Amino acid sequence: MQTNNLQEFFVQWHLTEKCNLRCSHCYQTGGKFAELSLTEIREVLDEIVDMLAAWSTAYQVEFAPSFNVTGGEPLLRPDLLDILDDMKDRGFASYLLTNGTLIDAPKAVALADCGVKGVQVSIEGPEEIHDRIRGQGSFQASCQGVAHLLAAGHQVTLNATLSELNADKFHDLVDIATLLGVQRLGFSRLVPSGRGLGLVNQMIGPDKLQDIYKAIFALTTPGLQIVTGDPVASQLRYGAAMADGGSIATGGCAAGIAGLTLLPDGTVTPCRRLAVPIGNVRQDSLREIWADSEVLAQLRDRRQYKGRCGSCANWADCRGCRAIAYAHSLAHGLDDLMAEDPQCFINS
Repeated sequence: MQTNNLQEFFVQWHLTEKCNLRCSHCYQTGGKFAELSLTEIREVLDEIVDMLAAWSTAYQVEFAPSFNVTGGEPLLRPDLLDILDDMKDRGFASYLLTNGTLIDAPKAVALADCGVKGVQVSIEGPEEIHDRIRGQGSFQASCQGVAHLLAAGHQVTLNATLSELNADKFHDLVDIATLLGVQRLGFSRLVPSGRGLGLVNQMIGPDKLQDIYKAIFALTTPGLQIVTGDPVASQLRYGAAMADGGSIATGGCAAGIAGLTLLPDGTVTPCRRLAVPIGNVRQDSLREIWADSEVLAQLRDRRQYKGRCGSCANWADCRGCRAIAYAHSLAHGLDDLMAEDPQCFINS
């Protein structure tokens, strides 16, 4: 099998909705879920192994499967280490997304022993800004957690959610990342859903967002990699690989293209921030969801996209952020999964 046929497929798994913080911009609701048991999780892992093996045989494509493990706060799941061990035993790469406040030295070492490939810790800006968004004392606790992770040999990414609350503090974030000694610094955008709905008016406008991303990508900091999963920002940074109006998705927004999200009760959604249920692993086959979901079919069909996203020459490599587009439409009294990304500056 050719290595140049390697295809990424990732699952973002929210193991719990429980969290020790109450962040003002959180896209989740904080509701109560009947969480999957460890036995159920192992059954799903085995199903994913079988699914990818079948795809590899059918399409002659080798998959590089990975899990982004998060919550809520994943360290509040008492069997977290068992789950991570199970992922490693089945050949999956695992990455942990956490607020970092609960990580002490022994936990950092234990996570390394489970084969965790990287840890993302949320930092929203200088201490005053971070604590205003995430809670008093959380900045210092998160930084201490980062120190323990680095001491245990982890690759650590700091990640900030950009809004008007912290938009002018990205230089401070670079200083913080450098001071802590992390390897990567990432940026994402506010999704106005869950508790974040109350901050819909704090979304950054397209022109200002473009200026911020240009300034971020112009930074040169030895030893620190600037990263983003924002498809719009990627068009600015790298340009489109296929800017010819193509109808086959080759990059950009991963919803429906390169992975799925599992919620604590087994509900399946196209993306971790796109709250549109498309099945539940307690009743439904993941393979059937991937093949038959009407929602996923919409996300893969250029003709379904509206506004600038539908007419954009960069559609194949971007498609905007579906989570932001959908949440913004709901916040304004609509229910439009295929709405244009309201913060796109590429075609503005």
